[in-house]
Amino acid sequence: MIDAMADQGWMMAGSEDWMRTGAPDGRPIPALRSDVAHSARIYDFFLGGKDNFPADREAAAEIAEVWPSLPVSMRANRQFMRRVVHHLAAEHDVRQFLDLGTGLPTEPNLHQVAQAVHPDARVVYVDNDPLVLVHARALLTSTPEGRTSYVDADLHDARAIVASSQVRQILDLEQPVAVSLFAILQFVTDEDAARAIIRELMAPLASGSLLALSTVTADSNPKEVTEGLAVYAARGIPERARNRAEVAALLTSAGLEVLDPGVQLVHRWHPDGESAALPDEHVQMHGAVARKP
Repeated sequence: MIDAMADQGWMMAGSEDWMRTGAPDGRPIPALRSDVAHSARIYDFFLGGKDNFPADREAAAEIAEVWPSLPVSMRANRQFMRRVVHHLAAEHDVRQFLDLGTGLPTEPNLHQVAQAVHPDARVVYVDNDPLVLVHARALLTSTPEGRTSYVDADLHDARAIVASSQVRQILDLEQPVAVSLFAILQFVTDEDAARAIIRELMAPLASGSLLALSTVTADSNPKEVTEGLAVYAARGIPERARNRAEVAALLTSAGLEVLDPGVQLVHRWHPDGESAALPDEHVQMHGAVARKP
């Protein structure tokens, strides 16, 4: 399978050596399941990437039949990430970021946005998809002044993630940290589990730390989202759509203060000219930023 990926130009330079030697911590990289659609690779396909397999493209085509605005919504979410990270770095002077559910590298990556504002910014990426791990070297580029690291871990083990050696070596938890959960919590369908993840991520962090998130909603386009999520579920990828009040409750239940402009469709959160022009029905992600008192 790895040789087939290399033949098609899907392996980044040097990653064949990494596949032989294992992950950065010496552990073997888990086997890739190219025959089963994966949410990160479907996302990559809709963003125009090449890190996907026929099963992912077949699933994407089936989803797009009933959810034709999904690619637009996904691109709007990516633009939201860029605006949020720039805002946190420029307006809140944040220099430390913990990004969970990182997904496949898509430029600009989060550290590139943050380090464009603060060259000494430090970023730790977290994911548990084998293909993301293969490509993690693309996430480990950094300015000479800054640092980046990658943690192969499950989002549900939030407490262990914050306690991991990579996080503790790169981030100073006595200073504010910006945690990001972009387009990942929709895959946590149990609300108690989603709230626990946020609580456990934020509890060890310093006062003034921030949480940025985006997650799927049906508020703006119920028909497409409902039908699209049914296709995802049939492909073994269950998701939960949340309304605005449910997204706000995820944040406030952890004792966080939701910052202006509150929970918004992602293209309405501090929009630029491109995002402001998008019709609401084409965007099915709510986003928000909240602060730990």
